[in-house]
Amino acid sequence: MKRTLTIVASGLTAAALLVPAANSTAAPADHDRTGGQAAGAPSYTPPAPVWGECSVARLKAAGAQCANLEVPLDYAKPNGKKIQIAVSRKLHTDPDYKGMIAVNPGGPGGSGLIYSILGGSIPDGVGAKYDWYGFDPRGVGSSTPSLSCDPDYAGAGYDRPNYVPTRAADLRWWRTTTSGYSRSCSKADAKALLPHLRTTDVARDLDSLRKAAGQEKLNYYGFSYGTYLGQVYATMFPKQVGRFVWDGVLNAKNAFYQANLDQDIQFDKNLDTYWKWVADHDAHFGLGTDWRAIKRGYYRLRAQLDRNPAADGKLGPDELDDVMLSAGYYVYDWVALGDAYATLVKTGDGTDVLANYGGPGDDNGFAVYNGVQCTDAKWPGWQRTQADAWRIHLKHPFLTWGNTWYNAPCLNWPAPSRNAVKVDGSRISTKILLIAETNDAATVYSGALATRKAFPSSYLIEGVGGTTHSGSLSGIACTDDTIAHYLDTGELPARKRGNRSDQQCDPVPAPEPAAAAGLRARKATGGSQDLLPADLRAGLQEAQSIGR
Repeated sequence: MKRTLTIVASGLTAAALLVPAANSTAAPADHDRTGGQAAGAPSYTPPAPVWGECSVARLKAAGAQCANLEVPLDYAKPNGKKIQIAVSRKLHTDPDYKGMIAVNPGGPGGSGLIYSILGGSIPDGVGAKYDWYGFDPRGVGSSTPSLSCDPDYAGAGYDRPNYVPTRAADLRWWRTTTSGYSRSCSKADAKALLPHLRTTDVARDLDSLRKAAGQEKLNYYGFSYGTYLGQVYATMFPKQVGRFVWDGVLNAKNAFYQANLDQDIQFDKNLDTYWKWVADHDAHFGLGTDWRAIKRGYYRLRAQLDRNPAADGKLGPDELDDVMLSAGYYVYDWVALGDAYATLVKTGDGTDVLANYGGPGDDNGFAVYNGVQCTDAKWPGWQRTQADAWRIHLKHPFLTWGNTWYNAPCLNWPAPSRNAVKVDGSRISTKILLIAETNDAATVYSGALATRKAFPSSYLIEGVGGTTHSGSLSGIACTDDTIAHYLDTGELPARKRGNRSDQQCDPVPAPEPAAAAGLRARKATGGSQDLLPADLRAGLQEAQSIGR
């Protein structure tokens, strides 16, 4: 489920989208009167989707409807080849109707089809006032065509050569393997998609969805990479911006190479925070009270696994890193990860650790992740990449080389990269709500401040001192009640002066081991505070782990 070089796609993405219903209803007529067309592409209005019963059991049980949205492969050629975007919707039930709201869970490459049922998690019943739309972005999951390059990427996916290439053979293997993945994408059945996977293309798909829903304004809830998609959409279609919530805010100026370097540093710091927490709970984990000693032990164990992998030869140093990466993302699973790690340290049994490793699987999410980020912005060559990796690794070794190899396909991606979008929020008149925790590692906090500056109408909630990525709707009333009030009224408090957050809230709290029953119990219950059902929270984590 976590970030590995053989990404496991969301369980929903492979499902057939739609079982047509005899009484299928079309979307409302397109009432868009504002144009909303960004410069550089002719206008396009999609045909009305034919809505019917969803084949995905979770959506069907929730009363959602499913359809395919027809959009151009290339918006510069609106009468040319078309592709299908898989969409779902859950219609409002409150007569105080507020319009549509679309959701993107992150990635890029994450499936968002299930998030038409997100509205049920908004406090005070506010979600029932909206029509909620989930969608699989172009190339993802149930959208067609769906991109896959090499489902067997990285071989068996277990005990791979060491991420840290101190041995020449490991360096050669990673260079060969990552470049080979890029070559496989040039031969993929869906390779026609590759030049048309930029965030600007997805933003135009969002606007097509707005038109298909018959809305003059788009309301939007974006997590992680979804915040960047929101920024690009707002830049391209400023007059269509309604109520936007961005949680886990990406710095558009750093998309995407520098953003990955920022991650290398902050994830390493967050693992220190985790080791401190483990040390503070020595009575439960039994690994000692000196967090620095626990950290040193991690790197000794990593070296040992490099020589002698655990769990029947499957758990090497890379797999251990990939599993423990979750501790740098979120606090939700800290107890279960600590239990599994402590068992490995004390007994050498890596079974529980390996159970949290994604392992081999469909590479759809990883293929689209690369398809977007490798073409959205320019990437440097290997010489600079290698120099940056060694420089950062010296002080922050936990993630740096693993992250380097994860993004290495961009070094020779088969579709051209272009200059990144320069986001501009100066033309936005509506308020935008930003949410970020101080020590978010996936989208570092400085990015939230930079976005706040770029969008003068925005308002930033800071989860002070927290390390959780995109943790809204986790039961923190200060944050979640503000979201509900904003979506209900469109209003936010007055912005503070200076380069700072506007509202300070508690972060998602670290768990207490005595009160937690472990990873399996949490996934079954969704957590004691979480407003999101367990499957929606897990889906967010899966989508976001695609993008580190």
